[in-house]
Amino acid sequence: MRDFVTAFLATYHLSDVLLNQLLVAVDEVVANLIIHANGEDDSQFLNLKLSVEDQTFTIEIEDGSSSSYQPSSYREPDLHEFIRLGKKGGVGMALVNRIMDRVEFATANNHNVCRLYKRLT
Repeated sequence: MRDFVTAFLATYHLSDVLLNQLLVAVDEVVANLIIHANGEDDSQFLNLKLSVEDQTFTIEIEDGSSSSYQPSSYREPDLHEFIRLGKKGGVGMALVNRIMDRVEFATANNHNVCRLYKRLT
């Protein structure tokens, strides 16, 4: 997935920082869908659709899960508290929300769909 996204974005000559931020965001959403929506079932699939229009990078990630993954109940963690407690995990979507300009989740036809948007300029 990382190689696919990197190759697609190569023609846009992004800074290393922006490219790595985008990869972290996509990686986190993909991991959440694999783990939380699909129960790490290796018979499931993910489709990635990438586009850039009007200098906005859009990635759509769709899975084949019949279970709904709706992070609408997600509450951003208190990062200072996580650090104080030494807690690992649970901050991925906070990173995604900070990196991307817009994040949308939906369930359509028994599939989870996530759309991520980021201005490249």
